[in-house]
Amino acid sequence: QVQLMESGGGLVQPGGSLRLSCAASGPGFSFNTIGWYRQAPGRQRDWVALLRRDGYKNYADSVKGRFTVSRDNTKNTFYLQMNSLKPEDTAVYYCNTASTWGQGTLVTVSS
Repeated sequence: QVQLMESGGGLVQPGGSLRLSCAASGPGFSFNTIGWYRQAPGRQRDWVALLRRDGYKNYADSVKGRFTVSRDNTKNTFYLQMNSLKPEDTAVYYCNTASTWGQGTLVTVSS
């Protein structure tokens, strides 16, 4: 069974940076597409970024130019580098592949 585990969340001041990790495991895992999503308190879960096996990347307009997705090719770990963070980036961040979701990691942007 495929499992995803996010890490790297925390409290950061506006303008700061964080790097989230998403570790994939399980005998059935085969990387095709990894998506990053976030859910702010009281709001729906929104798509943030996408990394495809062929290297294609895409980002929501709200994070374009500030967030970057990447992959460690030596292991099944994916990253979301978040720079110039804003209070409105506060949310639980999730990674997703096919129908599998991680448990999420909380990012709080506050002074």
